[in-house]
Amino acid sequence: MAVRLIIDALDFARNAEAHHGKIALSEFERLQDYLTSGGGELQYAITGALDINARPLLKIDVQGSINLRCQRCLGEYGYVLDLQAYLLLAQNENELCRLDEDESVECVLATPDMDVVALIEDEIILSLPTSPRHGESECSIKQDSKDTAGERSLFAALAALKNLH
Repeated sequence: MAVRLIIDALDFARNAEAHHGKIALSEFERLQDYLTSGGGELQYAITGALDINARPLLKIDVQGSINLRCQRCLGEYGYVLDLQAYLLLAQNENELCRLDEDESVECVLATPDMDVVALIEDEIILSLPTSPRHGESECSIKQDSKDTAGERSLFAALAALKNLH
């Protein structure tokens, strides 16, 4: 396992620091549940800044490709990540609650030991499609929509059950 990047989030933002690099997909433990293969890597950049109202924020950029499971055919589905997220940093729980009321902004509680890899993993998971799917013509399993014999037999079985009562 690679060394984790830990930042003091408020200092990172106030000093307009930046860090970029590559992270192996195998470093994302929770993301593995969504992937068909854990090989490859993603490029990331995290930048600290102050917004127009002088509030500290983190800008996260992630690019790369991952393989998800298609929910239509259960085959491998190549998904391109091009993620950009802006996270306002709350200095305490009260500020976090107040900022959370505004649904137009994302915010997190700033900590002096924020794990950047975990933060990036959170943003990736939040950006994934709910039900990843190929286009109908791209799935490996083709369904013949003209074959209605199976449908008729299902309805015949239902009718038979209805006649029993």
